[in-house]
Order: sequence, then C-alpha cells, then structure tokens
Amino acid sequence: MGKKKKAAAEEKESEPYGTPSQYDARFNGPIKNRSCTDIICCIIFLVFILGYMVVGIVAWLYGDPREVIYPRNSTGMYCGVGGNDVKPYVFYFDILKCISPTGILTTALNGLQCPTTQVCVSQCPTEFFLPVLSFVPGIKVSDVFQQRYCNPMLDLTTTTLTVQDILAKELCPSYTVPSTAFFGRCVPKFDGIEYPQNFSIGGIDPGNATADAVKEATGNLLDGFNAKELGMRIFEDFTKSWHWILIGLLIAMLVSLLFLLLLRFLAGIIIWVLIFGLIAVIAYGIWHCYWEYDRLNNIGATITDVGITTDFQVYGQVKETWLAVLIILAVLEGIILLLLIFLRKRILIGIALIKEASKAISHIMSSLAYPLLTFVLLVICVAYWGMTALYLATSGEPLYRIVNLGSADPQCESILGNETCNPMTYNVSASSCDQAKCVFYKYNDEGLVQRNLFNLQIYNIIGFLWCMNFVIALGQCTLAGAFASYYWAFKKPQDIPYFAVSSSFMRTLRYHTGSLAFGALILTIVQVIRIILEYLDHKMKRFHNPLTKFLMCCLKCCFWCLEKFIKFLNRNAYIMIAVYGKNFCVSAKNAFMLLMRNIVRVVVLDKMTDLLLFFGKLLVVGGVGVLAFFFFTARIRIPDPNFQAPILNYYWLPILTLVVGSYMIAQGFFSVYNMCVDTLFLCFLEDLERNNGSPERPYYMSKSLMKILNKKNKAPKGEAK
Repeated sequence: MGKKKKAAAEEKESEPYGTPSQYDARFNGPIKNRSCTDIICCIIFLVFILGYMVVGIVAWLYGDPREVIYPRNSTGMYCGVGGNDVKPYVFYFDILKCISPTGILTTALNGLQCPTTQVCVSQCPTEFFLPVLSFVPGIKVSDVFQQRYCNPMLDLTTTTLTVQDILAKELCPSYTVPSTAFFGRCVPKFDGIEYPQNFSIGGIDPGNATADAVKEATGNLLDGFNAKELGMRIFEDFTKSWHWILIGLLIAMLVSLLFLLLLRFLAGIIIWVLIFGLIAVIAYGIWHCYWEYDRLNNIGATITDVGITTDFQVYGQVKETWLAVLIILAVLEGIILLLLIFLRKRILIGIALIKEASKAISHIMSSLAYPLLTFVLLVICVAYWGMTALYLATSGEPLYRIVNLGSADPQCESILGNETCNPMTYNVSASSCDQAKCVFYKYNDEGLVQRNLFNLQIYNIIGFLWCMNFVIALGQCTLAGAFASYYWAFKKPQDIPYFAVSSSFMRTLRYHTGSLAFGALILTIVQVIRIILEYLDHKMKRFHNPLTKFLMCCLKCCFWCLEKFIKFLNRNAYIMIAVYGKNFCVSAKNAFMLLMRNIVRVVVLDKMTDLLLFFGKLLVVGGVGVLAFFFFTARIRIPDPNFQAPILNYYWLPILTLVVGSYMIAQGFFSVYNMCVDTLFLCFLEDLERNNGSPERPYYMSKSLMKILNKKNKAPKGEAK
C-alpha cells in the first residue's frame, strides 16, 4: 500500500506542468494574513524613483524650455517673456541673409545663427519701407526710422549717429516688407502683396525680381498656409461644439456601461450570432469562389495564358486563383465546424464565465471608476517624462560669440566667430569692424550635466517605461484582488467584502510593490531592447543588405512576440499575487502551470473574449461616430433650434474628437471587464482542482457553470432529504 502511494506521488511530481492545486481548509479567497514580497526589488525601485526625481530636479535647475517655446533676438534674449513680454515676435533686419548667408559667420557657427540683426517687436511690419531713399541733408534719424524696429539700445530721439552710421552698424533695418507672424518670427507675406516697381534690395532688380528673391529666401513658408488662422478656426469650432462633444462622450460612457451589464443576459446570444455569422460569411465566400471558378472555367481562362506577372489584378481573371481561394476557405470552414462540434462544451463554459463577469461588475461597480485613477497616473508619468526630457534638452548656460554679420571689409577678416563675449557689456565701438556683433551661439555642453546629457536621457526613458508598466500592473493587481474576493464569496452577494477595490488597492501597495516592480522591470527591459533595435534599424537603413534586413526583421519579430508573452504572463502572475500573496516568480510559475494544464480552455476563452470586446468597441465607437457624423453634418433634422448642430469651419473636428474619446472610454471600461474575466477564469480553474463538491470541499463557482460541467455541491448530511 505504501509503495502505491509513493508511486502515485512520484507520478504526480513527474507531470510536465506540475501537480494540481491541493485542498486547503484555511483558504477562502484572497489571503488576508500575508507578508511583503520581493523586498529587494521594492528597495531598488524606490531608490530608482528617488534617482528619477533627482534627474528631474537637475533638469529643472539647468534646463530652460523657453528655448523651444520662444524665439530669440541677436543677444539671446527671449521674445514674449520677461522684459520683452509685450514683444513676442522676432524681426530680421535682412531676411535674405537667413537663407543665403555670406561672410565668415556660416563657417564659424555652422549656420546655426541667422547672420543678421534680430530684434523683438510687438508686431510685424505692415508696409514697404526703404530708408535709403530718404537721405536728405540735415534730416532727423527719427524721421527716417521707426523706433520699434530698431535696436532697443538705440534711442532715435537722442542719438548723434547719422542715417549712414545707423545702417552701417545695423542698428536699424535697411528695409521692411509687409510680414506676418509664423511661429513667433516675422516672415514676408506673398498672397495679395504687390512689390512697388521702385523697391529694390541687395542690388536686385526692383519689382518682381525683388519679390522673387524674397520668396526664395524665405522658402515660401506661408504659401497657402496660415497657422494662426487655422488655430483660431479650430479653437472657434471647439468653443461652439464643446458641450455637444461632452454629450457624445457621456453617451459613449452610458453605452459602454449598458453593454457590459447586458452581457449578463445577452453574452450567449451575441457570441453564437458572431460565430454563426463568421460561418455564414465564409460559406458565402466559398459559393462566390465556386461561381467565379465555374464562369472562368467555361471561358477557358487559365494560368498558362497569363504566366508570371507583377500585375496581381490579372490573377483574378484566371480560374486557378479562385480554385485556390475556394480550397482555403473550405478547409477553414471545416476547421471551424469541427472546433465548434468538439469544443462546444468549452464554449459554453466561456459564455458562462463572461456572464459571471458581468454579474461581478454589477456587484462591484466601483471597479468601473478605477481606470480613471490609472489614466491620471499615466498622464502624470507622461507629463513628467516629457518635461524632464525638454528641460534636459535645453540645459546649459547660453554662450555668446563675436561674429561678423556678412561684411566684406578687410578689417573684419580677423573676426573668426570663436571669441566669446557678454551681450550686456559688449561695446561695438571697441572693435575695428563696424558690423561685429555679440550674438547667441549655443548652450554650453561642457558642464558636468551636459557631458552626461545622453545618459540622463536614457535614465529618463527607462524611468518612464518602468513607471508606466508599474502603474498598469498596479491596476491589474488591484482589480484582480477585488474580483477574486467576489468569486471566493460562497454566498453572493452577502459574503462579498465591502470596499473590495479600495482594500485590494491598499493591500497591493502595502505588500506587493516589489513584485509589481519586478514584473514591470522585466517588461521594461524587453521594451528597451525593442527601442534599440528600432534605432539601429533606422540608422543602418542605408547599409542594409538582404541578409541584415532578414536578421533585423527576425530580431524585431522575436522581441515583439516576447513582449506579448511577458504581458500575458505578468497579467496572470498579478492575479495569483492578488489571491495568494506569493512573490512574482512563484506566482508567474503557478499561473503558467495552471494555464498549461488547461490550455484548450485558455485559448477558447481568450478568443471568445477578444471577439466579444472587439464587437463592443465597434458598437460604441462606430455608433457614436455615425451619430456624430449625422448630427454635425446636419443630416438629422431637429425642429427645436436649441438642438441643432452649430455651423463649423471643420465639421470633422468634433467627430474625430468623439471617435477618439469614445475609444478611450470603451477601452477603459472593457479593460476592467477583460481583467474580470481573466481573474474569474483562474479562480474557476483553481476551484476545480481544489474542491470536489463535498460538504467539506464545496465548489465556489456559479450554478450555471456547475450545470455545464455536470457537477453540484452535495448538501451536508443533516440537511439531506
């Protein structure tokens, strides 16, 4: 007898996917008395977060995001902020030099700074002006130039400089043309502007020739495009339609919620309709292929008449193509029918679990609000990463250098553009070159922070991915704990704990931060490798040969599959952590073994759930999108003027906003539902292995599941009839 028990035990231990879970009289749902797991990883994660905060502080101290927000003048001062808060635009004295630079500046500064004086102005010029034409002996410079377009260090009312001196030192522009603001910079207008016949700059023929030169210099940036006008129109459309957009998003939320609750009653009908609809579509495809094959066979069109060609449309005119498609569809139809016959019981189990998930959500309605917390945390992660990256990219003190603004004077040849200066103390009269200026060069990249800028950006990316994956893991584990407490409540809803979501959230944070960080770290490493592969692929495109392309494609495909597998494994590991309170590795192993022991049920339920949720998203997003289209295009006639669509510049704008918003709302609701189904499924498998329906070991599953499996709970002897 002892030998038989020993042999049975050895046989169980030798099972490829472990032994089934054993009955434990103390287990009745998520473990309450648990201890902290993966403490080392928790400490590493907390230290990493502290380091991430230090990186953010360093970036904030050394960075200056105004570089990418506000334009600069020649001295490196920002326009539209600080002392120039009423002067948001940069005006170029000679726009031709920005595209066709001359002199030493281009070589010295590698074209990074436009070789002409730039000043901040409150508004761009609106008229043609050539002060050269106004040279009259004794004329005041204030009658020639406009103070608002001149160097602010020059006061036209008190200066003793002549017009020629001011032009030589580039203290005022030598001409102005009607301009418009484009991303904070004054660039010439072209639409509806006719250049005067006597207007000539840079020795170019007057009139049209000058206009063509200006247009070529500016690259025709505003040809048919006005960014400010577009932005104003979009803003105007949002102000007219924002309340209708909110109503549409509310409808999407209500439809999503209603769909999830109705699945409790309609899940079976919807799934069978979808399955038989798929069978009917394939059957129609088989009939259509046979009809085309028969028609072409009577004509006598064969593949031998066509041969090999790159025009794939030709293959649709030969009978062999339709015969091949017919065979493929027939085989697919046969496989589906066989699966339907042999897996009908598992399909019924999946339908029952989906119905049970809808019932669980109806008892724990607070779970539907949890995605809002996840969304807020993810927004914080994205915002912190973006701001840190921006501040790091603009870190360093601004550097200024003395440059020659294009003068061919021999006295300016000694200015090589490598001498530093301070724009606040620089004195142009001390230089032998009249057109020497102290201009902004670049940000200092030789400091400690700047030398390690690449490393800090890598740290920022890893921190962003790790935090994002941790937030998602926290949401999955929290919801798993709440839904597991529902399944393991023997008497529903009496035994369901109050505040199931909040208690699961606190329990997860208190005991399992390390385990969630461990799982998130594994996923982050794979994602970083994928980013590196994409970067290498982008950089090596010019050097690719067929072999390297094949290897790179294989690597990218393998790591994509690995990421999908790790996400699947992590998701089920978090469910086991929420229920049993074990560390990540043990939970991942137990979840994997449990799923492999029931692999057919896993595949059937997973595909059924995907099909159902896809149909739900299609219903919500498609329904709201179609309704929005008919409403905003005024195809729905409503007599009441208060409920009529507003007149918009771009009617597609609120429609697109509603479609994207509806998808995000549906994704939030259905992610809760998906997590509920997965949690109940794992608990169901554990229930089957732990219990046998006896009074001492009763099943916790619903009566519908027990009916499908031909199982039932036996009544205690005292209650037996």
